[in-house]
Amino acid sequence: MSETTMTPRQIVEYLDRYVIGQKEAKKTIAVALRNRWRRMRLDEEMQREVTPKNILMIGSTGVGKTEISRRLARMMKLPFIKVEASKFTEVGFVGRDVESIIRDLTVTALQLVREEENERNREKIDAYVENKIIETLLPPLPEGASEQKRSEYEASFARMQERLERGELDHLKIEVEMPPPSVELGGGNVPPEMANVQESIIKVLGGLGKKGEKKEVSIKEARRILAEEASRELLDEEKLKETARQKVEQGGIVFLDEIDKIAVPSNQTSRQDPSKEGVQRDLLPIVEGSTVSTKIGPVNTDHILFIAAGAFHLSKPSDLIPELQGRFPLRVELQSLDEEALYRILTEPKNSLVKQYQALMAVEEVKLEFEDAALRAIARYSALANDKTEDIGARRLHTVMEKILEDLSFDADIRRGETVLIDEALIDEKLSDLIENEDVTRYIL
Repeated sequence: MSETTMTPRQIVEYLDRYVIGQKEAKKTIAVALRNRWRRMRLDEEMQREVTPKNILMIGSTGVGKTEISRRLARMMKLPFIKVEASKFTEVGFVGRDVESIIRDLTVTALQLVREEENERNREKIDAYVENKIIETLLPPLPEGASEQKRSEYEASFARMQERLERGELDHLKIEVEMPPPSVELGGGNVPPEMANVQESIIKVLGGLGKKGEKKEVSIKEARRILAEEASRELLDEEKLKETARQKVEQGGIVFLDEIDKIAVPSNQTSRQDPSKEGVQRDLLPIVEGSTVSTKIGPVNTDHILFIAAGAFHLSKPSDLIPELQGRFPLRVELQSLDEEALYRILTEPKNSLVKQYQALMAVEEVKLEFEDAALRAIARYSALANDKTEDIGARRLHTVMEKILEDLSFDADIRRGETVLIDEALIDEKLSDLIENEDVTRYIL
């Protein structure tokens, strides 16, 4: 079954491999994505009426809010962007305006579409690269060459082709034309109209459209440069832009983190803050549905899914302006992680933290093993540190693991061939004093 037709149950099962717990959040997002698939199968008139049900996730840092969304977007091959709501300012103030979110999303979508098309045209691109390299090593014959010379050339070409495929020529250096210089025109915060004017001025001054300079590189490096050149030559840029625009409009996901930072608590007297209520009002048209000018053309935001997330320690969801609250009808509260959840995070995910450290040490030929009691102790100390200081969820495990393994990481190169067992006694030795002293915990863990 392809990613786009996965049922909510299959989506949750996929997420369970990477994110522990948070069943409600997974179910809510799985249903939201399935509804998109359902919508695309309706008649055109009904499609226009069915808008996505945006989601508001409430939960402390490190409980899996961003990870759930990011994993899903990667699996479904959808344009996804994560932005911090607190970075934006009201229109008229210095800073980033909210429309740059959609412009950045289109850049992500274009890159995604380009990668998909490159994969689809892999054989053509490989053949283009191969021919370019061999023609550089073995210049083509002049037009009036004899039949004998032609057959000799074809035999040499075939032999060179075989050697190239086997990687025997990778060490040789050839001269290739580097990609033409790209000019950054102010990033996503510059309106497309202004970017077009800037581009025209640079073209007039000779800054764009120039051929790249020639450079001598190894054949291994030349493959990458020529693959980019092949992509530019073989793919239709306008078609790519149109596909990317449709992908954003029908499948884009915007993850608005720290939404609680732009909420104005009801007990706050001054509401004049360019990064708070004004930003909420600027967000409204985009979340409601509007058309944003981008480099790939006008993008309609009616069917982009917005997932907002925040801890809401100092404010409440009801402190957001009512119009914005109404645009996030699905509310889901993520649970704080207890000791058992932290233990499962260490052991169960496909690429768990324990497997990551074992892989890193294996590079130095050190075999790293953990007793189950040691993993339980790591989870216990992490939960205790979260209780005593700020609750940073699963991120505490990274801090604790680094503290436990810092000596081994430092000496790994001189411990090649060893098997290192991490037991409960070592965990207690490293962490018990730190955890007991709350002031030390606050600064070290």
